[in-house]
Amino acid sequence: MKISVVGTGYVGLVSGTCFAETGNYVTCVDIDPKKVEKLRAGQITIFEPGLEKLFLRNLKEGRLLFTTDLAQGVREADIIFLALPTPPGEDGSADLKYVLGVARDLGRILDRYVVIVDKSTVPVGTAEKVRAAVAENYAGEFDVVSNPEFLREGVAVDDFMKPDRVVVGTQSERARKLMSELYGPYLRSGNPVIFMDERSAELTKYAANSFLATKISFMNEVAQLCERLGADVDLVRRGIGSDERIGKRFLFPGIGYGGSCFPKDVQALVKSSSEVGYDFRILKSVMDVNERQKLHLMPSIRSYFGGGIAGRHFALWGLAFKPNTDDIREAPALYMIDAMLSEGASVACFDPEAMDNVRALYGDRIRFADNPYDTLQEADALIIATEWNEFRTPDFLRIVKNLKNKVIFDGRNLFDVEAIRDLGFHYVSVGRPANL
Repeated sequence: MKISVVGTGYVGLVSGTCFAETGNYVTCVDIDPKKVEKLRAGQITIFEPGLEKLFLRNLKEGRLLFTTDLAQGVREADIIFLALPTPPGEDGSADLKYVLGVARDLGRILDRYVVIVDKSTVPVGTAEKVRAAVAENYAGEFDVVSNPEFLREGVAVDDFMKPDRVVVGTQSERARKLMSELYGPYLRSGNPVIFMDERSAELTKYAANSFLATKISFMNEVAQLCERLGADVDLVRRGIGSDERIGKRFLFPGIGYGGSCFPKDVQALVKSSSEVGYDFRILKSVMDVNERQKLHLMPSIRSYFGGGIAGRHFALWGLAFKPNTDDIREAPALYMIDAMLSEGASVACFDPEAMDNVRALYGDRIRFADNPYDTLQEADALIIATEWNEFRTPDFLRIVKNLKNKVIFDGRNLFDVEAIRDLGFHYVSVGRPANL
């Protein structure tokens, strides 16, 4: 099958590469000529484990092409995926200017039947708007389908190649047949393609991400309660996560969620709700809890240093919003950096993948180290903001040797409380008994 993917961001590049991996011929379109030039030359533009190998193989075998020319990119396509940015607008709703702009351009280009697929996360009713935008300039046959992505950064290739379900919103039998054929190779283990109307498919994506964000914020609230009642959130998490009605995933407390999906999607669903006269109070609380949680460690840090941190120097491990990605959008680490700098402290940081992105924001306002231990020189304390695997079993003797004080503030609960106590550290984590 011949496929076009418009947009080579995270979703577009992963989707295009994985579609090519099953033998489809994929042309990816992007307006950024520098990005397209890099991709043509075999330089992958995002970090995602397992993606580069597939990308290079399909590029070499001619199943994966890149262009800045939309007309050329969709010329022979059976299916056109729109994987375009939908950033939050000033009012919190998703901005559809890129999606609808390309839809209007497609209307000027099309000369045959195609299926146009909204792969971006979009508000309910977007398929109808895309259909109308294409029809402004094209009177022929076409279908618009909603096919939301459920890719987790860090394991996106596995999620795409072995999805637990594929959601397709369409009421067209012709489009349904094409989408079934396209996704058949990815569902050989028997996981379903769930067909529904376009509006239900659009809402499914927002509902899924909002529910997961709610689980995270709920556990962060429980962690707050544990700290005040002397309970251990790790034990509570195990106790409730063993209930199969609740499940074990997304129950780990920490310093809040970030990234490109959860914050934006929760905000957009609240906005969509308000537009139809419904006050989605639970999600408003989810956003409020998460915003406060990002700076959850700051009161403990200030308290340890006598009420203020002016003149103090901190080592920070982790900048990405989660491990196995270089994505720093809404990353809690950035909120902590801003707070520390505003209070007169200095910061040295390390992250395996995200430092270039953070350097573009902060320049020389913070120091970037070559490895995690280099951050510790002359640091008054270590702060952990991202749960990269390499941080889980560090060389504590090197930490003791380089850190001025045996003090760790752990926003991701990486270490065993008793073990860290035996090493003589002042250790503060989230929702667990503090070692003071």
